[in-house]
Amino acid sequence: MLAWSVVVSVLVMTVLSLLRVNVIIAILAAGLTGGLMTGASLTDTLDMIINGMGGQAQVALSYILLGAFAVTIAYSGITGILVQNLLKVMKGKRVALLFVIAGVASLSQNVIPVHIAFIPILIPPLLKLFNEMKIDRRGVATALTFGLKAPYLMIPAGFGLIFHQTIQDSMKENGVTVSVPEIAQSMLIPGLGMVVGLLIAVLFTYRKPRDPEEIIQVDSEKAEVAASEENVETFGRKHVFTIVAIIVALGIQWYTGSMVFGALAGLVSMFAFRIVPFKRGDQVVSEGIGMMGTIAFVMLIASGFANVIQTTGAVDALVEQTSGQLGDNKMVIAFLLLVVGLVITMGIGSSFGTIPILAALYVPICVSVGFSPLATVALIGTAGALGDAGSPASDSTLGPTSGLNADGRHNHIWDTCVPTFLHYNIPLFVFGWVAAIIL
Repeated sequence: MLAWSVVVSVLVMTVLSLLRVNVIIAILAAGLTGGLMTGASLTDTLDMIINGMGGQAQVALSYILLGAFAVTIAYSGITGILVQNLLKVMKGKRVALLFVIAGVASLSQNVIPVHIAFIPILIPPLLKLFNEMKIDRRGVATALTFGLKAPYLMIPAGFGLIFHQTIQDSMKENGVTVSVPEIAQSMLIPGLGMVVGLLIAVLFTYRKPRDPEEIIQVDSEKAEVAASEENVETFGRKHVFTIVAIIVALGIQWYTGSMVFGALAGLVSMFAFRIVPFKRGDQVVSEGIGMMGTIAFVMLIASGFANVIQTTGAVDALVEQTSGQLGDNKMVIAFLLLVVGLVITMGIGSSFGTIPILAALYVPICVSVGFSPLATVALIGTAGALGDAGSPASDSTLGPTSGLNADGRHNHIWDTCVPTFLHYNIPLFVFGWVAAIIL
């Protein structure tokens, strides 16, 4: 029962989310289900959820501050200039635009490590363009999620370096030494699976035009907000200072390694340069919370859920029970370990947070059956990444939804989670499985 509590709780979250139950309620229900199945009382389970929420407090704060910073950038009108130029260059080129978005998103992981911070700045002003070009927003969601995920799997720079070092440190703690270049070499094969998924999504699945009137009914208030961003802008002094503020935010984030300090520095700069009047301070913060607050709170609840399944020993029990049925067939072992990784990461919603958990359990199994260090890396890295795309609790899906739903025309589960799950988890699973066998 202890081992199955993880599987059942993740199924509860998934089913409720597919039924359009709010994702926060779905994760909370999953956490309570998992705790009760392990024998904990309702009160104890709730305490574990609340105590675990602190694990993502810094991330939640950074997202709220980034949301406020994004509001000030939009207030400057610089995004309107970007949209005007894109209208001239990209109009009628749906496929090319999706690849450009995937490329820009990829820069957010390695070259300019801002993660999802660029989405509320770049995407809402582009919604009018998407509607005019009849772009399927599910294709935009898959392009964004590719950029938020694939680069850190394959490239050891920025967030990718953190991911690869996390694998390295976690494996070293369990007795296997491997270098970062070797990890990058091993993760290249699973990463190519995501490239295949992107090509399928952009060139085939979502290539056809989709009339925006066929999407869910528009919330009138959100539509008015989106429409207000269509004003024609000419480049001027305030836009120069806006660029300076963005550079300051990136520089401080790079120097301190903290998105909180970076976002705060950018926000203060926007007020100091008088791009946004001081009297708009309350409004900016309120709109920032409205834009990114849901993501922040989902991350907190997801951290609480992760605390439940870890504290109760449910994750350990799941892997131990699975490993007891493995035998000595490497193909079967690799398959089952990846399935376990998919289930765990779908619930926790974080590749980075899942790696140390999986490494402690996978390394002894891989060593005992003769997997090479590179094959072990492929299994741990792929298992940790599986489920991140497609998880209702992952910032790789919450980020795209926050931008694409600015006008109320995008559903988090059916327009982001389901498309990204199908296009990325399936090829990632297959390519990771192959990598574990051939390396």
